[in-house]
Amino acid sequence: MSDSSPDTVHADVVVVGGGNAGFTAAHAAATRGRKVILLERGTAVMAGGNSFYTAGATRIPHGGLDDLRDLIDDDERLAVTTVPPYSAEEYAADLAKVTEGRNDPELTRVLVGESGDAIRWLHSLGLRYRLMYERQAYRRDDGTYLFWGGLHVGNVDGGQGLVADHTRVAGGLGVEVRYGAHATELVREGDRVTGVVASIDGRPVTFRAESVVLAAGGFEADPVWREEFLGAGWGNAVVRGTPYNDGTMLRAALAVGAARGGDWSTAHSVQWDAEAADNESNREMTNRLTRQSYPLGIIVNREGHRFLDEGADFRNYTYAKYGRFILQQPGSIGYQIFDATLRPLLREEEYDMPGVGVHVADSIAELADSLGIDRAELEATVSEFNASIDRSTPFDPTVKDGRRASVTPPKSNWAMPLESAPFFAYPVTCGITFTFGGLKSDVDGRVLRADGTRIPGLLVCGEMLGGLFSGNYPGGSGLAAGIVFGRRAGMVA
Repeated sequence: MSDSSPDTVHADVVVVGGGNAGFTAAHAAATRGRKVILLERGTAVMAGGNSFYTAGATRIPHGGLDDLRDLIDDDERLAVTTVPPYSAEEYAADLAKVTEGRNDPELTRVLVGESGDAIRWLHSLGLRYRLMYERQAYRRDDGTYLFWGGLHVGNVDGGQGLVADHTRVAGGLGVEVRYGAHATELVREGDRVTGVVASIDGRPVTFRAESVVLAAGGFEADPVWREEFLGAGWGNAVVRGTPYNDGTMLRAALAVGAARGGDWSTAHSVQWDAEAADNESNREMTNRLTRQSYPLGIIVNREGHRFLDEGADFRNYTYAKYGRFILQQPGSIGYQIFDATLRPLLREEEYDMPGVGVHVADSIAELADSLGIDRAELEATVSEFNASIDRSTPFDPTVKDGRRASVTPPKSNWAMPLESAPFFAYPVTCGITFTFGGLKSDVDGRVLRADGTRIPGLLVCGEMLGGLFSGNYPGGSGLAAGIVFGRRAGMVA
């Protein structure tokens, strides 16, 4: 195919993937005067990658509410809201804690140091942000709100608003977005990447560029690679986000000599509605199929037994790994159980959604019958749990209250007895979000070979960038990383 062919298109920068990271890279390159083409595999009605399915939460360090006022939309609740400061040191410590020290120190340094400035840069271009009251705060008895868990800021209208804002900004900056463009391979001249081949309407088109930025996600939508790299049983996981992240461009990058980066054996996985009629890649319900009020109740398996510490930490620090625990249970299913006292505290946008999978009963025995669990086993589990609670410690969901249930496994915080009818059970399975392994790169996104040398013309960002996360991640750090390293890649592309 010659450069004069009608099936060859020229640009300065080609970005593969139209999610948060890809758009951020495109914006950064466009603000430098570069001619940018963004290739999005999805059609216009299926676009946005995993970003479309998120709640939009973005983790940044800050000095408290006053430090955030320039970034967030006004809200009448601000006058009665407390947002504790979240320092860069806390951010770095949280990353190290949840990954058990397996996070790359240089990538972490850049993420923590630049995320606040990077999100404000996006805001200056036109992206909108707000405080996430419904997810990160509880309304207290005195009418005030206290935020918790270090994660406070999110996009207006969640992931759908995020993608809509990115698309609008890209149009204003002159970025050309090609929808329905399935990138499949990289073009090289010598050792330099000079373009990408994409299938559009069934015909191959070559996009030539000085730089190619890969932002096409991980391999979570490929059950074969999930089984190969994540382990046996992962083929049963439900893909909660885009169906297009099947590792195609990871394979293409490896084929031109890119090295793997990060932990290819683990993934972001959550508790996901097991009984909703359409619980995979659902663009209407998106993130509302997740079930994240589990720290308030207990979780049991088909045998009626608890198998993890629901209250080990704020959900921001456990939810991305507990899907794996569910996957390991019989039938890859678990049941979140609450009573009438706890039910009003559950997230409305998740537990009151249309078509929610839920079982309701007037007794634990009847609930067991509805779930197909042995009555005696579930009753024994609940009775033992209730009897072991330290009731002298006040219950407070806005802090790690130390209200403990001394059972095996323990519940370290927020232990409340399940004793008030009716009782509620929400069946959950493992919903996979993205894989933590990706490509190896420097802090500017330049893709590296196994010997540490750069592949000229090839950059990476977003979920294709490996090294930041392993086993778990702090909620909201994925979108933050997409912004920080997307901007860096776009600035050098």
